[in-house]
Amino acid sequence: MSASNVFARGVTDGEDRLIEADEPLAGLQTRCGGDLPGTVAIPQLLEAVRKSRTLGLKIARTIIAFDGEAMVRAWVDIAPPQQSHGGCTIEVGAWTATPPTAETDDAAAARRIEIDRDVAELTARLDGSQRLLTVDAHAADLDQVAHAMRAGQGKLWSEFVTFPDLAHRQPLHWRLLDGARCEIPGSGRRWTVTLVPLGRPEPGSAGFELLFVADTPLSEQAPLLEEPLAIPPAFAQEVTPVLRQPIARIIANAETIRARLAGPLADEYSDYAADIASAGQHLLSLIDDLADLEAVESADFSTQPDLIDLADVARRATGILAVRARAKDIQLLAPGESEAAPATGEFRRVLQILLNLVGNAIAYSPAGSRVTLSVDKAEEVSRVTVADEGPGMSAEQGGRVFNQFERLGRSGDGGSGLGLYISRKLARAMGGDLVVESAPGEGARFILTLPG
Repeated sequence: MSASNVFARGVTDGEDRLIEADEPLAGLQTRCGGDLPGTVAIPQLLEAVRKSRTLGLKIARTIIAFDGEAMVRAWVDIAPPQQSHGGCTIEVGAWTATPPTAETDDAAAARRIEIDRDVAELTARLDGSQRLLTVDAHAADLDQVAHAMRAGQGKLWSEFVTFPDLAHRQPLHWRLLDGARCEIPGSGRRWTVTLVPLGRPEPGSAGFELLFVADTPLSEQAPLLEEPLAIPPAFAQEVTPVLRQPIARIIANAETIRARLAGPLADEYSDYAADIASAGQHLLSLIDDLADLEAVESADFSTQPDLIDLADVARRATGILAVRARAKDIQLLAPGESEAAPATGEFRRVLQILLNLVGNAIAYSPAGSRVTLSVDKAEEVSRVTVADEGPGMSAEQGGRVFNQFERLGRSGDGGSGLGLYISRKLARAMGGDLVVESAPGEGARFILTLPG
């Protein structure tokens, strides 16, 4: 950014606190709830500063913030730490401030309906007289009412629930039922009804969409699995596409809330939104793992072997995960450009295995350590080894690390415990194997072997 285009400059320290700032950046910092000096209070600017500081990269991007009165849009150039205080320098340009557009009643209603669609646990399609056409439910405590509704197709949906706050006889006009509280047989939870009228110009002329939204989520406590989870047939083909879209929408909406793009928000709620987005990403990863599990467990599963270079695949895997490693201050060491280890395997599946192994190594390794990928070639096989400097494993842990849903005590990190199980299945399907060598306190070495 040229000097003539710079509106303001700022400086942060090693803890991402804004310690110096010109106007209007200083004013925006305080209007967003921060202090000067104090932690950067502009969410998108804080995120960019953290990335620049931790990755050592220069970052240039547009940021958007709401200062309580106007939507501020500005271009920022952020230079990584070069000063003794370990922080970044900020240059701000192209500053504009515009009053926020007031949300119309129609837009607010549409947003509420979209939210209810995302969280509804029972949905139904009704005709113009509010009689049942189709029903879909996905909560255990709704099985009873869903079964009754399907058997009672053509009846009024309101016959299958009770309304403790309504003394009127049914049927009622849909506007009186929209937003009503109800109780559902078989469920101990309280529910709110959303009725979405379809058709124009008369709302409801083409029927209704019925949504039941619970006041509280169903208990997240799941029984321990005594046997490996049996994945229903055609999971990937049928369930995965259905789940991906709503989960992706939840993630996108949570990120919008987290970044305060829709307006000012208390820090704790922004943190909640970040947790929702993170959980959504973990759920998408779990869906991918379950889809892969279905594939490798299929009787007709096979790979498409080709001539590949294990050293090249290893270099690609480290390149893909380099940012994640640097964020944890972990050094990835890949085979040199001159190294080669010809093997027979399916490139996509080998890369999948190495991404899982390197990702696990990063997750288990302490900051400041190294993850090393090395290759070697024997007479009939080629090997790639992923070695970390983490806590290592006992012989008992090494014996069960490849089991389904085994996570070696890692709880709450969103992992499915399927990655290593699937990776070994893939390795063996390609005529190779995946083994581990480890001891407590000595890190772990995962060795992928493929035909040479």
